[in-house]
Amino acid sequence: MIYIAALLLALGITLIVLRRRNGASRLVGVSGFAVGALGVVLALTTFTYVVEPYEVGVPATLGKVGGTWQPGLHLKSPVTDVTTYSTRPADLNLTGDETVEVRSSEGGVLFADLTVKWSIDPEHALALYKLAGSADAVQQRLVNPDSREIVRNVFARHTGVEGYTSQREAISAEIDKLITERLAPRGIRINGVNLRNVKPSDSLQKAIDAKIAQDQATAQAAAAVLTAKAEADKRKIDSESTAAANTAIANSLTDKILMSQCIDAFKAAAEKNPVYASPCGSTGTPVIVDGTKR
Repeated sequence: MIYIAALLLALGITLIVLRRRNGASRLVGVSGFAVGALGVVLALTTFTYVVEPYEVGVPATLGKVGGTWQPGLHLKSPVTDVTTYSTRPADLNLTGDETVEVRSSEGGVLFADLTVKWSIDPEHALALYKLAGSADAVQQRLVNPDSREIVRNVFARHTGVEGYTSQREAISAEIDKLITERLAPRGIRINGVNLRNVKPSDSLQKAIDAKIAQDQATAQAAAAVLTAKAEADKRKIDSESTAAANTAIANSLTDKILMSQCIDAFKAAAEKNPVYASPCGSTGTPVIVDGTKR
């Protein structure tokens, strides 16, 4: 910009000089003043810089880095370059061609899609400038590779079934925690990690399906064993109860009681049969009942 301003200023002065020396038209003189004024304005703008809201700036003059600039108007040298960083959250989308290929603890291959939400701590902008450079460089050199490494390490501690189904929420929380711990000391804030999708490779999908089928079969077999055991215990209890009842009855039935019950039975039978004879009791003694007599 400073070079353009100097060129315009020189052109304006040249036009004004031509107007005065050679008696050129008045239009040439006016043009000279206009071009010169434009050059002056551009020159003045090279001495100022405006840092927009939600940004921080880091000035560098001929290889020397200055302090962090907060939002607002700042004076600077024409040879000063200012690198700005947005403090708003940014998204690192590891999806599509950027999907992270991971391996489970069993060696199976999965593909993890996730989004890492991050932002720059303004107090660490100067350190990040010295460490990485521009905001894009911060994402490409720090956030991206560190996030990928942590995602791979976390999935490597889990089985394919856990990574694909049962432990996805726990894995996402663990990734969030570890990325935050890794990047926070460098001045990068992690505002959340969203594990959007985990897709197993074809070979791993077949292994997962087989494992799920095996677990279901095992659960059904275990349930069948429990049912059979319960039925066996019930039959045992019923058998023991019946045996105990029979024993109690056998112990309580003496010969006199049996004789009395037998006589009562024959009396009832004699209501229809005038005379009825049958042995009763353990001795087999015949008992004759006359149904005509009470």
